Amino acid sequence: MLRVLYNLAWGLILPAALARLAWRARKEPGYLRHVGERLGRYEGLPTQGPWIWVHAVSVGETRAAQPLIARLLAAYPGHRIVLTHMTPTGRQTGAELFGAEMATDPPRLVQCYLPYDVPALVRRFLAHFRPEAGMLMETEVWPNLVRGARLAGVPLYLVNARLSPRSFRRTARFGRAAAAMYADFTEVLAQTQGDAERFRALGVAAVRVTGNLKFDMQPSAEQIERGQRLRRAFGPRPVLAAASTREGEEAMLLDALSRWRKLCGDVWGKGSGDERPPALLLVPRHPQRFDAVAAMVTQTGFTLQRRSALDEDGLDRPIEADVLLGDSMGEMAMYFAASDVAFIGGSLLPLGGQNLIEACAVGTPVLIGPHTFNFAQATDDAIAAGACLRIDSAEQLMHTAAVLLSDRERLARMQTQARAFAGEHRGATARTVEALVPALPAPAQAPTPPTPAGHAGHAADGSAPPHSEGTR
Repeated sequence: MLRVLYNLAWGLILPAALARLAWRARKEPGYLRHVGERLGRYEGLPTQGPWIWVHAVSVGETRAAQPLIARLLAAYPGHRIVLTHMTPTGRQTGAELFGAEMATDPPRLVQCYLPYDVPALVRRFLAHFRPEAGMLMETEVWPNLVRGARLAGVPLYLVNARLSPRSFRRTARFGRAAAAMYADFTEVLAQTQGDAERFRALGVAAVRVTGNLKFDMQPSAEQIERGQRLRRAFGPRPVLAAASTREGEEAMLLDALSRWRKLCGDVWGKGSGDERPPALLLVPRHPQRFDAVAAMVTQTGFTLQRRSALDEDGLDRPIEADVLLGDSMGEMAMYFAASDVAFIGGSLLPLGGQNLIEACAVGTPVLIGPHTFNFAQATDDAIAAGACLRIDSAEQLMHTAAVLLSDRERLARMQTQARAFAGEHRGATARTVEALVPALPAPAQAPTPPTPAGHAGHAADGSAPPHSEGTR
């Protein structure tokens, strides 16, 4: 009965979903491109496989899938990858990460949008590509999609799977219906033991812990080098990054920074090497908010420099502005490499937090707010490792940053601990590929390709599954 009601609801909301694309396209025109794919129409895309299907809804999931896709392409040279998304930014990120694979003849990787979760549309997608196996990243579970894959004989895995306590409580309300949906997966590959236990509590039998793919992501040497250039452009004053901030958080941060400056008489702590407070490197989570955040910065009285106004040579010119707005895509590693300390957004407000792993991977100490329920294990592990400090408010964030930035010895120690934390949890990619072996032919070669330029690293250490939860 729930499935019938669900499908009836889709029949009613599908026109509204298409209208919403047009609405969102006002700020992000990409939503009106490739609309036919959202209705299961893939004319012009190749059909000849064999195909391995990976679904990564948006930017975070696409980046997390990068080491897995790179390993699959190397392990199965006779196969092609179809990478599906739901957002234009996810699709753009995929194109940036896999441009070389998309440019081969024939392309090793093809991108498209996943259709809406309507049975007929799902059947069109599966009939077009006929994948030998499918992987849904993290939390992207659609009932008709999962059931359609089972009926079509496509082994389907929930990869890098996470289920927070809050999501578990919501899902458990559906009782046997939720258990039946997850039972259609061939296997759930969970990030942590806690995630696995919550899936089992829902009645999911086929669960194993493989770890978090995001620990296998390593920033490219090019991004690190550009970040170091950007850091030198700020001169001797320290740099505080506020990354992946969400609506409402920027105002809190700017207000706290303004009041802290007045409290300190425009001197940000002793031993900083500069009498000015640190530069704020502000990177909003959603690109459609870049202009609004820029206006907010200037209205607050701070001077502003936008990353989009800096060409390649501009990375080497002195930056005098109070705030550098990170209004670009695909450069988060560069921003972290340019920062002395990083605050991870989505955590000052009850939004669940964002990815702290990438900051740790470049050796940048992390500050994070009280709301990390989506990624509690990763946050707790990072704090225990000495790579991260939890703060309760924007005011405490500014105070803690001031203390760290004036204590070079402690800052250096946290940098070392951040790198060690990121390194010790690697290996999820190898365990995930191993779990996929029953659904795919034997790999043509050992899945240990060298790290391509600009791509994530590929650990294959075979260590025990880590106990850190990923981020978006």
